[in-house]
Amino acid sequence: MKLATWNINSLKVRLPQVLDWLAANPVDALCLQELKLPDEKFPLDAFQEIGYQAAWAGQKTYNGVAIVTRAGSSDVQRNLPLFEDHQQRIIAATLDSPIGDIRVISAYCPNGQSVGSDKYEYKLKWYAALHAWLRDELERYPRLAILGDYNVAPKDEDVHDPMKWIGEVLVSEAEREAFRCLLDLGLSDAFRQFDQEEKSFTWWDYRRFAFRRNAGLRIDHVLLSEALQPYCSTCVIDKAPRANEQPSDHVPVIATLDLAGLVTA
Repeated sequence: MKLATWNINSLKVRLPQVLDWLAANPVDALCLQELKLPDEKFPLDAFQEIGYQAAWAGQKTYNGVAIVTRAGSSDVQRNLPLFEDHQQRIIAATLDSPIGDIRVISAYCPNGQSVGSDKYEYKLKWYAALHAWLRDELERYPRLAILGDYNVAPKDEDVHDPMKWIGEVLVSEAEREAFRCLLDLGLSDAFRQFDQEEKSFTWWDYRRFAFRRNAGLRIDHVLLSEALQPYCSTCVIDKAPRANEQPSDHVPVIATLDLAGLVTA
């Protein structure tokens, strides 16, 4: 089973890129963020034409998340149940697998704008609500994967120039601590389960030729529960879409779960 995440930064603009990517990379579930379109504009027909289903939570202009799956899904939930928020940032669904139900969550975590701003405080409160909800979700669904744009570079190795980013949003100690609290629930950063190349990033600013210089951050992550960690055989970043014409500023991250021949526990 392959699970992927991609902040597409406008599905309306980049739908052809997503469809082409799925044709070349037929993952079982693709978690999308920043759809930037309302529910009624979601291009379900386009995904169905290539053999996929979808669950989504849209929002005009900003935010929006989706889970695109080959085999469909069930028990869909939108947003954090105990956090009042008009921003569409979470969608969860359950997938069938040879080892039983797997809960998949697509998350678009707040950016925070700048340290100390109102949006930064909102980000930390949102993370606290996510932590509380995930604690309960893990009890209901021991096999859980939460994928998305976390807007946090967990460590200095996830930043192209840590000295330049001191005191900035995405790398502040409070944000990193919020991310570590998620890991403390028993989740693991799938990418860091394996040896990886140095300077491996998932986001590059559109400005100052950042992608060409590889001046990026690793802020898109696949977190796996303890029940799923042993099955993860690879986790890779696909940089190829960043070279597209009119690309997203993010690229996909793909985790492979080796479930072949396994039986339900």
